[in-house]
Amino acid sequence: MDRGIWATWYDLPDEGRDEYLDWLHSDYLPALQGKPGLNWVAHYENDGGGADMQKVRDNFPKSEGMEGVGTGTQFLMLAGAAEPWTLLAPTSVIDEQNALTGEARKMLDLRQGIRPCIFSTFARVDGPEMGLRPAGTTPGPAIQMGSFRTKTLADEYDVGQWYAQYRLPAMARMPGCIAARVMVSLAGWAKYSVMYEFTSLQARLENFEEPHEALALDENEWTGRVIRYTMHTPGSPTVGKRIWPPVE
Repeated sequence: MDRGIWATWYDLPDEGRDEYLDWLHSDYLPALQGKPGLNWVAHYENDGGGADMQKVRDNFPKSEGMEGVGTGTQFLMLAGAAEPWTLLAPTSVIDEQNALTGEARKMLDLRQGIRPCIFSTFARVDGPEMGLRPAGTTPGPAIQMGSFRTKTLADEYDVGQWYAQYRLPAMARMPGCIAARVMVSLAGWAKYSVMYEFTSLQARLENFEEPHEALALDENEWTGRVIRYTMHTPGSPTVGKRIWPPVE
């Protein structure tokens, strides 16, 4: 399985972007994929989710205490490990990345607004399309991944019940859904993260955003209440398409 997730959000400047992406996808990520302790590596480009998704974001409360937190939103690099502690062990992949020099360091230093987090999965469900991705392998062609804190301690109980009683059961039977997981943070500003996997961005739009995320705009709905006390990181949630490994 892959209970540990290393997530890195970031932006890229226009100059050098193509060179960086070519290096990342041809050299760095394939090498990272082969590191002991990692089950998979994936790279996503943020699609934003469109105007309706932005309406949901506009209802999030202002996040507090985010001084120094990276504001990158364009890209999301993910690495999955069987257990989260392996990502923090001596000579871990994070240590190796920090120690890189030469061309590799030059390429990584192009990234702007870097926001890394390490998450541990505490709840997950398989969707109807799970047969397209064996457990413990690279996430699906499209994802939605949010990261947030709640305004009060009492809100933590409510959001936990919302995931357990409503959102995860809904994902388990949603057409186009591969899987969904809820995570807590071991390192990074966010306390929680959730990742939904879909067969495509179109499947997400038709089966998830329109019938489910739209409920967030109604403050009388449970979903509408949740989004009004969850303080998200910049650009959260990321709605992305996988650009490595390539989607066949």
